[in-house]
Amino acid sequence: MIDKSQNKVDIFTVARRAKVSISTVSRSFNHPEQVNPATRKKIDAAVRKLGYIRNRAAQTMHGIRSGTIGLVVPTIDHAIFAEVIQAFSDSVDEHGFTILIASHGYDLEREYAVLRKFLEHRVDGLALIGQDHSEETYGLIERQNIHAVSIWNFSDASRLSCVGADNTKAGLLAADHLIELGHREIGLVFPRTNDNDRARDRRIGVLSVFAKAGVSIPSQWDIESPYSIAEAKDAALGMLQCAHRPTAILCGNDVLATGVLYAARRCNLRVPEDLSIIGIGDFKGSKEMEPGLTTVRLPARNIGRLAGEHLSRSIVGELSGLRRVTCDIELIIRDTCRRNI
Repeated sequence: MIDKSQNKVDIFTVARRAKVSISTVSRSFNHPEQVNPATRKKIDAAVRKLGYIRNRAAQTMHGIRSGTIGLVVPTIDHAIFAEVIQAFSDSVDEHGFTILIASHGYDLEREYAVLRKFLEHRVDGLALIGQDHSEETYGLIERQNIHAVSIWNFSDASRLSCVGADNTKAGLLAADHLIELGHREIGLVFPRTNDNDRARDRRIGVLSVFAKAGVSIPSQWDIESPYSIAEAKDAALGMLQCAHRPTAILCGNDVLATGVLYAARRCNLRVPEDLSIIGIGDFKGSKEMEPGLTTVRLPARNIGRLAGEHLSRSIVGELSGLRRVTCDIELIIRDTCRRNI
């Protein structure tokens, strides 16, 4: 039987096993970019062999970073934020940080509560999605003077450093494409825009294009749906089963567009011959759909990577001040839209 009391390992033991100084071991954890890769490999081998676990609580009491970043997203149910989360995690990992992740279900009061818990765990930084946050959340971040970044939606008026895309432009591109194809009878399937600046900005862009083209949307063609393929499908069925239906449907994101595509199949409508469908996002799987989804690509991986790099470098003192970064978007033409004849 192993005597656990005689088998506990500390940083001194790791240093002896790796044949480096204690300060080098500490630096490899807290500032890995400052340690030679070969030395880091030796230290990692010693850590794995010995089963060493750092005492984060003790480090925090002595003013050393916890090595964690809190990431709060609206949902982890769908692919909406999957790529940006993965890219963000990979990016901060390269700088020696680990993410703690939580979702708030599009409830800004829950978001505030989650942030408080993260701060109680002494995270070194915070990452939030979008620009819509309660005044209490903004106040908490400011009073705690913690490094924070807003991801996904660019705004030149952002109160936090932000890395994202112009979602108003995304709506413009999607709507322009349908107008250029000759569509004037167009339905909309969007999520709620309250407390969701991404959806709200996209809708603003769409409606501005429609207004210039003289396109009006009947109320029965202007549908609200949660981020759910099943619920988007049910919502679209009501629109498509009417005697007079639209020639095209513009969706607030690709999840909703997938639901609309399934609704079209249920109604025996051919896409794009009988109905054109366009989404926003270009999530994983949108290209592989049958037919491939026409959409507006938001560069999720680039946004996540840049946001992780910015926040990590801010925490270690390599960057300072408010930074606002916008990433390019583009219309991706595939097979779900055609000219209205």
